[in-house]
Amino acid sequence: MMILKVINNNVISAYDEKGKEIVVMGKGIGFQKKPGDKMDKKLIEKKFSLPDENTSQFEELLKDIPYEHIHTASKIVSYIKSHLSKPLNKNIYITLTDHLNFAVERARLNINIENALLWEIKRFYPEEFKLGLWALRTIKEELNVLLSEDEAGFFALHIVNAEMGGDMRQTMRMPEIIKDIMNIIRYTFGISPDETSLYYERLLTHIKFFLKRMVREPEYKHNQDDDEFNYVMRESFPEEYRCARRINDYIKARLQYEMPDEELTYLTAHIHRIISKD
Repeated sequence: MMILKVINNNVISAYDEKGKEIVVMGKGIGFQKKPGDKMDKKLIEKKFSLPDENTSQFEELLKDIPYEHIHTASKIVSYIKSHLSKPLNKNIYITLTDHLNFAVERARLNINIENALLWEIKRFYPEEFKLGLWALRTIKEELNVLLSEDEAGFFALHIVNAEMGGDMRQTMRMPEIIKDIMNIIRYTFGISPDETSLYYERLLTHIKFFLKRMVREPEYKHNQDDDEFNYVMRESFPEEYRCARRINDYIKARLQYEMPDEELTYLTAHIHRIISKD
């Protein structure tokens, strides 16, 4: 495999067997090398294959980041991918590496940033937050830098962002939006649902998947075969349907998105289950 570009002593780019540009990492792999030289395969630690439009962005990012930070970020992403059943957008290599580098630099300068969404992240994205805590332990072991729990929440948001395939600004709004939706249900029916129940977990999962679909597929295709079922649900559970409509009004005002009838129907069913259980 021939070297295409030398990014720094530890990172190069090359063409893979299919002619696609990849980023290759390894201690000293680019030392005293130039384009056209043969790559030492023994030094390869990690290969990154990214969408074409992101490869140059990743290369630019890696130029000035210490090798140890890149290596640690790569280790964290690999662990996350192996412990999540959900597919992740490859941009997580860019966003998480960049965040880790700045977080470590801030910590060494004793600069702490409070995560205003920490409570919501812990509550609504427990799996991702647990992986964020693992990232903190890895950073402590690899770089001898102790980061706060707030940073575990930020790492969790990067994971959520990679799951949704959206942009980070939109992802950072999701924990607060989920909290507001749950509060609409609470205030409408005057209940405090059992957050350990299966029905609560199913409702939360449905809301998260709906928000993910909304980000990925803003244009929803209506299925006329469901019209009768939607009508029956509205007639059978009018209070629950009105609550679903309130949630739709909130989503429309906050995200400029109109929930389709099918989505309102499924939400009505989940709300019915959770208030019946309560």
